[in-house]
Amino acid sequence: MTNAVKHPAIEPAANRDTGLAPDLVAGVAPVPSTTSPTPAIPPIPPIRHGGNLLAAVRRYGRPAAAWLDLSTGINPDGYPVPLLPADVWQRLPQDNDGLAEIAAQAYGAPHALPVAGSQAAIRTLPRLLAPGRVGMAALGYSEYAPAFAQAGHTVVPLTEADFAHDNLVEGLDHLVVVNPNNPTARLLPADTLLRWHAQLSARGGTLIIDEAFMDGVVTPPLATPSAPSLATPLAASLAARADAPGLVVLRSIGKFYGLAGLRCGFVLAAPDLLAALAEQLGHWTVSGPARAVAQLALTDTAWHAATWARLATAGQRLAMLLRDHGLTPVSQPLFSWVPTPHAAALHEALAREGVWTRLFDAAGDCPPSLRLGLPPDDDAAWQRLDRALAAAIRALES
Repeated sequence: MTNAVKHPAIEPAANRDTGLAPDLVAGVAPVPSTTSPTPAIPPIPPIRHGGNLLAAVRRYGRPAAAWLDLSTGINPDGYPVPLLPADVWQRLPQDNDGLAEIAAQAYGAPHALPVAGSQAAIRTLPRLLAPGRVGMAALGYSEYAPAFAQAGHTVVPLTEADFAHDNLVEGLDHLVVVNPNNPTARLLPADTLLRWHAQLSARGGTLIIDEAFMDGVVTPPLATPSAPSLATPLAASLAARADAPGLVVLRSIGKFYGLAGLRCGFVLAAPDLLAALAEQLGHWTVSGPARAVAQLALTDTAWHAATWARLATAGQRLAMLLRDHGLTPVSQPLFSWVPTPHAAALHEALAREGVWTRLFDAAGDCPPSLRLGLPPDDDAAWQRLDRALAAAIRALES
Protein backbone atom coordinates (compact mmCIF):
# COMPACT_ATOMS: atom_id res chain seq x y z
CA MET A 1 0.00 0.00 0.00
CA THR A 2 1.33 3.43 -0.92
CA ASN A 3 0.10 6.51 0.89
CA ALA A 4 2.81 9.02 -0.02
CA VAL A 5 0.48 11.05 -2.26
CA LYS A 6 -0.29 14.75 -1.87
CA HIS A 7 -3.93 15.75 -1.80
CA PRO A 8 -5.77 19.03 -1.24
CA ALA A 9 -7.04 19.86 2.22
CA ILE A 10 -10.76 19.42 2.77
CA GLU A 11 -13.11 22.35 3.05
CA PRO A 12 -13.99 23.91 6.43
CA ALA A 13 -16.38 21.99 8.67
CA ALA A 14 -19.11 24.60 8.27
CA ASN A 15 -19.28 23.90 4.53
CA ARG A 16 -19.00 20.13 4.73
CA ASP A 17 -21.63 17.54 3.87
CA THR A 18 -22.84 15.48 6.81
CA GLY A 19 -23.56 12.23 4.96
CA LEU A 20 -21.41 9.21 4.19
CA ALA A 21 -17.81 10.08 3.46
CA PRO A 22 -16.83 9.92 -0.24
CA ASP A 23 -14.22 7.39 -1.35
CA LEU A 24 -11.40 9.92 -1.56
CA VAL A 25 -7.92 10.23 -0.12
CA ALA A 26 -7.10 13.35 1.90
CA GLY A 27 -3.76 14.75 2.89
CA VAL A 28 -2.04 15.08 6.22
CA ALA A 29 -2.80 18.30 8.06
CA PRO A 30 -0.59 20.25 10.44
CA VAL A 31 -1.01 19.72 14.17
CA PRO A 32 -3.64 22.07 15.68
CA SER A 33 -2.38 24.98 17.74
CA THR A 34 -2.46 23.34 21.17
CA THR A 35 1.31 23.88 21.36
CA SER A 36 3.86 25.92 19.47
CA PRO A 37 3.86 25.44 15.67
CA THR A 38 5.57 22.28 14.46
CA PRO A 39 7.24 21.50 11.14
CA ALA A 40 5.17 20.01 8.35
CA ILE A 41 4.43 16.32 8.85
CA PRO A 42 5.54 14.00 6.02
CA PRO A 43 3.00 11.86 4.15
CA ILE A 44 1.54 8.81 5.87
CA PRO A 45 4.23 6.09 5.90
CA PRO A 46 3.66 2.52 4.73
CA ILE A 47 1.98 0.26 7.29
CA ARG A 48 4.25 -2.07 9.24
CA HIS A 49 3.27 -4.46 12.01
CA GLY A 50 4.88 -6.74 14.53
CA GLY A 51 4.44 -10.48 14.22
CA ASN A 52 6.29 -10.52 10.89
CA LEU A 53 8.59 -13.34 11.95
CA LEU A 54 8.93 -14.77 8.44
CA ALA A 55 10.65 -11.55 7.40
CA ALA A 56 13.23 -12.17 10.12
CA VAL A 57 13.61 -15.79 9.03
CA ARG A 58 14.35 -14.71 5.46
CA ARG A 59 16.70 -11.92 6.44
CA TYR A 60 18.82 -13.71 9.02
CA GLY A 61 18.51 -17.33 7.90
CA ARG A 62 17.44 -18.51 11.34
CA PRO A 63 14.47 -20.96 11.33
CA ALA A 64 11.24 -19.75 12.90
CA ALA A 65 11.44 -22.20 15.80
CA ALA A 66 14.83 -20.77 16.79
CA TRP A 67 13.50 -17.25 17.41
CA LEU A 68 12.19 -15.63 20.57
CA ASP A 69 9.47 -13.51 18.97
CA LEU A 70 8.71 -10.45 21.10
CA SER A 71 7.55 -8.29 18.21
CA THR A 72 3.88 -8.15 19.26
CA GLY A 73 2.02 -7.19 22.42
CA ILE A 74 0.01 -10.41 22.37
CA ASN A 75 -0.27 -12.58 25.47
CA PRO A 76 2.19 -15.43 24.75
CA ASP A 77 0.23 -17.82 26.99
CA GLY A 78 -3.23 -17.28 25.60
CA TYR A 79 -6.63 -18.73 26.29
CA PRO A 80 -6.67 -22.55 25.94
CA VAL A 81 -8.91 -23.22 22.95
CA PRO A 82 -10.84 -26.49 23.33
CA LEU A 83 -11.95 -28.85 20.60
CA LEU A 84 -15.18 -27.58 19.08
CA PRO A 85 -18.19 -29.65 18.02
CA ALA A 86 -18.31 -30.49 14.33
CA ASP A 87 -21.50 -28.51 13.76
CA VAL A 88 -19.71 -25.29 14.75
CA TRP A 89 -17.57 -25.75 11.65
CA GLN A 90 -20.35 -26.99 9.41
CA ARG A 91 -23.14 -24.46 9.90
CA LEU A 92 -23.25 -20.78 9.03
CA PRO A 93 -22.45 -18.37 11.87
CA GLN A 94 -25.50 -17.39 13.89
CA ASP A 95 -25.73 -13.69 14.69
CA ASN A 96 -28.31 -14.40 17.41
CA ASP A 97 -26.10 -16.86 19.31
CA GLY A 98 -25.77 -14.54 22.31
CA LEU A 99 -22.19 -13.39 21.64
CA ALA A 100 -23.17 -9.71 21.42
CA GLU A 101 -24.96 -9.88 24.77
CA ILE A 102 -22.07 -11.78 26.39
CA ALA A 103 -19.58 -9.19 25.15
CA ALA A 104 -21.72 -6.28 26.32
CA GLN A 105 -21.96 -7.82 29.78
CA ALA A 106 -18.26 -8.69 29.88
CA TYR A 107 -17.19 -5.15 29.04
CA GLY A 108 -19.94 -3.45 31.03
CA ALA A 109 -21.28 -1.82 27.86
CA PRO A 110 -24.90 -1.16 26.88
CA HIS A 111 -24.45 -2.61 23.37
CA ALA A 112 -21.82 -4.55 21.41
CA LEU A 113 -21.32 -5.61 17.80
CA PRO A 114 -18.99 -8.55 17.06
CA VAL A 115 -16.64 -7.84 14.15
CA ALA A 116 -13.76 -9.67 12.48
CA GLY A 117 -11.17 -8.04 14.71
CA SER A 118 -10.78 -4.33 15.32
CA GLN A 119 -9.35 -4.05 11.82
CA ALA A 120 -12.78 -4.55 10.24
CA ALA A 121 -14.16 -1.61 12.21
CA ILE A 122 -11.10 0.57 11.65
CA ARG A 123 -11.48 0.25 7.89
CA THR A 124 -15.26 0.81 7.89
CA LEU A 125 -16.01 3.39 10.59
CA PRO A 126 -14.34 6.32 8.78
CA ARG A 127 -16.85 5.97 5.94
CA LEU A 128 -19.73 6.39 8.38
CA LEU A 129 -18.43 9.74 9.66
CA ALA A 130 -18.67 13.12 7.96
CA PRO A 131 -15.28 13.93 6.40
CA GLY A 132 -13.23 16.18 8.62
CA ARG A 133 -9.98 16.77 10.46
CA VAL A 134 -9.17 13.65 12.47
CA GLY A 135 -6.57 13.83 15.22
CA MET A 136 -4.53 10.76 16.14
CA ALA A 137 -1.15 10.04 17.69
CA ALA A 138 1.83 10.51 15.38
CA LEU A 139 3.21 7.33 16.93
CA GLY A 140 0.37 4.89 17.38
CA TYR A 141 -1.44 2.01 15.73
CA SER A 142 -0.67 2.53 12.06
CA GLU A 143 -3.95 1.36 10.49
CA TYR A 144 -6.00 4.41 11.46
CA ALA A 145 -4.26 7.04 9.34
CA PRO A 146 -4.69 5.35 5.93
CA ALA A 147 -8.22 4.22 6.77
CA PHE A 148 -9.35 7.77 7.52
CA ALA A 149 -7.37 9.33 4.67
CA GLN A 150 -8.83 6.93 2.13
CA ALA A 151 -12.34 7.80 3.36
CA GLY A 152 -11.86 11.49 2.63
CA HIS A 153 -10.71 12.76 6.03
CA THR A 154 -7.64 14.87 6.75
CA VAL A 155 -5.31 13.18 9.23
CA VAL A 156 -3.85 15.47 11.92
CA PRO A 157 -0.84 13.82 13.64
CA LEU A 158 -0.59 14.64 17.35
CA THR A 159 2.50 14.47 19.51
CA GLU A 160 2.58 12.84 22.92
CA ALA A 161 2.83 16.33 24.43
CA ASP A 162 -0.38 17.34 22.65
CA PHE A 163 -2.33 14.78 24.68
CA ALA A 164 -1.55 16.73 27.86
CA HIS A 165 -3.55 19.75 26.66
CA ASP A 166 -7.20 20.28 27.58
CA ASN A 167 -7.81 22.06 24.30
CA LEU A 168 -6.52 19.15 22.21
CA VAL A 169 -9.70 18.89 20.12
CA GLU A 170 -9.80 22.54 19.06
CA GLY A 171 -9.72 22.53 15.27
CA LEU A 172 -10.60 18.82 15.10
CA ASP A 173 -13.82 17.19 13.94
CA HIS A 174 -12.98 13.69 15.19
CA LEU A 175 -10.35 12.18 17.48
CA VAL A 176 -8.86 8.68 17.66
CA VAL A 177 -7.29 7.66 20.97
CA VAL A 178 -5.63 4.28 21.48
CA ASN A 179 -5.86 3.78 25.24
CA PRO A 180 -3.43 2.59 26.45
CA ASN A 181 -1.48 3.75 23.43
CA ASN A 182 0.40 1.26 21.31
CA PRO A 183 3.39 1.51 21.48
CA THR A 184 4.04 4.39 23.92
CA ALA A 185 1.92 2.86 26.74
CA ARG A 186 0.30 6.24 27.49
CA LEU A 187 -2.92 5.71 29.50
CA LEU A 188 -5.42 8.57 29.65
CA PRO A 189 -8.02 8.85 32.45
CA ALA A 190 -11.73 8.76 31.75
CA ASP A 191 -12.38 12.35 32.81
CA THR A 192 -9.98 13.65 30.17
CA LEU A 193 -11.59 11.50 27.48
CA LEU A 194 -15.10 12.50 28.54
CA ARG A 195 -14.17 16.18 28.37
CA TRP A 196 -12.88 15.78 24.83
CA HIS A 197 -15.95 13.75 23.88
CA ALA A 198 -18.27 16.47 25.16
CA GLN A 199 -16.45 19.10 23.11
CA LEU A 200 -16.49 16.98 19.95
CA SER A 201 -20.06 15.69 20.21
CA ALA A 202 -21.40 19.21 20.81
CA ARG A 203 -20.44 20.02 17.23
CA GLY A 204 -21.33 16.65 15.71
CA GLY A 205 -17.88 15.07 16.02
CA THR A 206 -16.87 11.61 17.18
CA LEU A 207 -14.35 10.23 19.68
CA ILE A 208 -13.09 6.74 18.82
CA ILE A 209 -11.27 4.97 21.64
CA ASP A 210 -9.33 1.82 20.82
CA GLU A 211 -9.08 -0.19 24.04
CA ALA A 212 -7.34 -3.20 22.48
CA PHE A 213 -4.87 -3.36 25.39
CA MET A 214 -7.30 -2.30 28.12
CA ASP A 215 -7.99 -5.82 29.37
CA GLY A 216 -4.36 -6.10 30.40
CA VAL A 217 -4.38 -3.02 32.64
CA VAL A 218 -7.64 -3.53 34.52
CA THR A 219 -7.89 -5.31 37.85
CA PRO A 220 -10.10 -8.36 38.40
CA PRO A 221 -13.75 -7.39 38.87
CA LEU A 222 -16.03 -8.39 41.69
CA ALA A 223 -17.82 -10.92 39.50
CA THR A 224 -20.01 -13.85 40.39
CA PRO A 225 -20.47 -17.02 38.31
CA SER A 226 -23.98 -15.87 37.42
CA ALA A 227 -22.79 -12.45 36.24
CA PRO A 228 -19.26 -12.64 34.85
CA SER A 229 -17.90 -9.26 33.88
CA LEU A 230 -14.67 -7.68 32.78
CA ALA A 231 -16.14 -4.27 33.61
CA THR A 232 -14.27 -2.55 36.42
CA PRO A 233 -14.28 0.84 38.14
CA LEU A 234 -10.98 1.57 36.40
CA ALA A 235 -11.21 5.21 35.38
CA ALA A 236 -9.56 4.70 32.00
CA SER A 237 -12.21 2.63 30.18
CA LEU A 238 -15.25 4.28 28.61
CA ALA A 239 -16.99 1.03 27.70
CA ALA A 240 -19.87 1.75 30.09
CA ARG A 241 -20.48 5.13 28.38
CA ALA A 242 -20.35 3.80 24.83
CA ASP A 243 -24.04 4.37 24.06
CA ALA A 244 -23.47 8.14 24.07
CA PRO A 245 -23.77 9.87 20.67
CA GLY A 246 -20.39 10.51 19.13
CA LEU A 247 -18.55 7.88 21.17
CA VAL A 248 -17.16 4.59 19.86
CA VAL A 249 -15.10 2.08 21.86
CA LEU A 250 -13.25 -0.85 20.28
CA ARG A 251 -12.27 -3.97 22.22
CA SER A 252 -10.16 -6.92 21.09
CA ILE A 253 -9.92 -10.64 21.80
CA GLY A 254 -6.43 -10.76 20.32
CA LYS A 255 -4.21 -9.17 22.97
CA PHE A 256 -5.21 -10.17 26.52
CA TYR A 257 -6.61 -13.53 25.40
CA GLY A 258 -3.69 -14.25 23.06
CA LEU A 259 -6.11 -15.10 20.24
CA ALA A 260 -5.00 -12.74 17.47
CA GLY A 261 -5.64 -15.41 14.85
CA LEU A 262 -9.27 -15.70 15.93
CA ARG A 263 -10.03 -12.37 14.24
CA CYS A 264 -12.77 -11.35 16.64
CA GLY A 265 -13.35 -8.00 18.29
CA PHE A 266 -16.21 -5.78 19.39
CA VAL A 267 -17.51 -2.32 18.67
CA LEU A 268 -19.27 -0.65 21.60
CA ALA A 269 -21.45 2.27 20.52
CA ALA A 270 -25.00 3.58 20.21
CA PRO A 271 -27.47 1.21 18.48
CA ASP A 272 -27.93 3.38 15.38
CA LEU A 273 -24.21 3.49 14.66
CA LEU A 274 -23.86 -0.25 15.29
CA ALA A 275 -26.71 -0.91 12.88
CA ALA A 276 -25.07 1.23 10.20
CA LEU A 277 -21.75 -0.51 10.74
CA ALA A 278 -23.35 -3.96 10.58
CA GLU A 279 -25.04 -2.99 7.30
CA GLN A 280 -21.68 -1.99 5.82
CA LEU A 281 -19.92 -5.15 7.01
CA GLY A 282 -22.58 -7.56 5.76
CA HIS A 283 -23.43 -11.06 6.93
CA TRP A 284 -21.17 -13.62 8.63
CA THR A 285 -18.23 -11.34 9.29
CA VAL A 286 -17.16 -13.40 12.33
CA SER A 287 -16.82 -17.15 11.75
CA GLY A 288 -18.77 -19.70 13.75
CA PRO A 289 -15.66 -21.17 15.42
CA ALA A 290 -14.45 -17.68 16.34
CA ARG A 291 -17.82 -16.85 17.88
CA ALA A 292 -17.83 -20.07 19.89
CA VAL A 293 -14.32 -19.56 21.26
CA ALA A 294 -15.01 -15.89 22.05
CA GLN A 295 -18.03 -16.85 24.15
CA LEU A 296 -15.95 -19.32 26.14
CA ALA A 297 -13.10 -16.86 26.66
CA LEU A 298 -15.29 -13.94 27.71
CA THR A 299 -17.11 -15.95 30.37
CA ASP A 300 -14.14 -17.80 31.89
CA THR A 301 -13.72 -15.62 34.97
CA ALA A 302 -11.29 -18.01 36.66
CA TRP A 303 -8.94 -17.73 33.68
CA HIS A 304 -9.37 -13.93 33.69
CA ALA A 305 -8.27 -13.62 37.32
CA ALA A 306 -5.28 -15.93 36.91
CA THR A 307 -4.20 -14.17 33.73
CA TRP A 308 -4.47 -10.68 35.23
CA ALA A 309 -2.19 -11.73 38.07
CA ARG A 310 0.30 -13.44 35.77
CA LEU A 311 0.47 -10.56 33.29
CA ALA A 312 0.95 -8.00 36.05
CA THR A 313 3.92 -9.96 37.37
CA ALA A 314 5.37 -10.62 33.92
CA GLY A 315 5.02 -7.00 32.84
CA GLN A 316 6.91 -5.82 35.91
CA ARG A 317 9.56 -8.48 35.36
CA LEU A 318 10.13 -7.36 31.78
CA ALA A 319 10.41 -3.70 32.79
CA MET A 320 12.90 -4.55 35.54
CA LEU A 321 14.98 -6.70 33.20
CA LEU A 322 15.22 -3.89 30.66
CA ARG A 323 16.21 -1.42 33.39
CA ASP A 324 18.86 -3.84 34.63
CA HIS A 325 20.46 -3.55 31.20
CA GLY A 326 20.48 0.25 31.29
CA LEU A 327 17.34 0.87 29.24
CA THR A 328 14.44 3.14 30.23
CA PRO A 329 11.18 1.39 29.35
CA VAL A 330 7.64 2.69 29.61
CA SER A 331 5.50 -0.33 30.34
CA GLN A 332 2.07 -1.88 30.34
CA PRO A 333 1.54 -5.50 31.41
CA LEU A 334 1.64 -6.84 27.84
CA PHE A 335 4.63 -4.89 26.50
CA SER A 336 7.41 -2.43 27.22
CA TRP A 337 8.30 0.52 25.01
CA VAL A 338 11.95 1.61 24.90
CA PRO A 339 12.62 5.03 23.35
CA THR A 340 16.28 5.39 22.42
CA PRO A 341 18.26 7.01 19.60
CA HIS A 342 20.02 3.65 19.25
CA ALA A 343 16.79 1.72 18.60
CA ALA A 344 17.74 0.50 15.12
CA ALA A 345 21.14 -0.75 16.26
CA LEU A 346 19.63 -2.44 19.31
CA HIS A 347 16.94 -4.07 17.17
CA GLU A 348 19.63 -5.41 14.83
CA ALA A 349 21.85 -6.62 17.68
CA LEU A 350 18.96 -8.45 19.34
CA ALA A 351 17.99 -10.01 16.02
CA ARG A 352 21.47 -11.43 15.68
CA GLU A 353 20.89 -13.06 19.08
CA GLY A 354 17.62 -14.57 17.84
CA VAL A 355 15.28 -12.10 19.57
CA TRP A 356 12.79 -10.35 17.28
CA THR A 357 11.45 -6.97 18.41
CA ARG A 358 9.30 -4.24 16.88
CA LEU A 359 11.26 -1.23 15.63
CA PHE A 360 9.62 2.21 15.33
CA ASP A 361 11.02 5.21 13.52
CA ALA A 362 10.95 8.63 15.15
CA ALA A 363 7.47 10.19 14.93
CA GLY A 364 6.12 13.44 16.35
CA ASP A 365 8.04 14.11 19.54
CA CYS A 366 8.97 10.42 20.00
CA PRO A 367 12.52 9.30 19.20
CA PRO A 368 13.25 5.98 17.50
CA SER A 369 12.11 3.15 19.74
CA LEU A 370 11.60 -0.55 20.31
CA ARG A 371 8.60 -2.42 21.64
CA LEU A 372 9.13 -5.76 23.37
CA GLY A 373 6.31 -8.10 24.21
CA LEU A 374 6.38 -10.69 26.95
CA PRO A 375 8.40 -13.89 26.65
CA PRO A 376 6.55 -17.17 27.21
CA ASP A 377 5.95 -18.09 30.83
CA ASP A 378 9.04 -20.24 31.35
CA ASP A 379 12.42 -19.47 32.87
CA ALA A 380 14.37 -20.59 29.79
CA ALA A 381 12.77 -17.87 27.64
CA TRP A 382 13.45 -15.17 30.23
CA GLN A 383 17.06 -16.31 30.65
CA ARG A 384 17.51 -16.26 26.90
CA LEU A 385 16.23 -12.68 26.74
CA ASP A 386 18.57 -11.69 29.59
CA ARG A 387 21.56 -13.14 27.74
CA ALA A 388 20.51 -11.57 24.44
CA LEU A 389 20.15 -8.13 26.01
CA ALA A 390 23.58 -8.42 27.62
CA ALA A 391 25.16 -9.45 24.31
CA ALA A 392 23.33 -6.74 22.37
CA ILE A 393 24.35 -3.99 24.80
CA ARG A 394 27.98 -5.18 24.66
CA ALA A 395 27.85 -5.09 20.87
CA LEU A 396 26.57 -1.51 20.93
CA GLU A 397 29.26 -0.41 23.37
CA SER A 398 32.13 -2.03 21.50
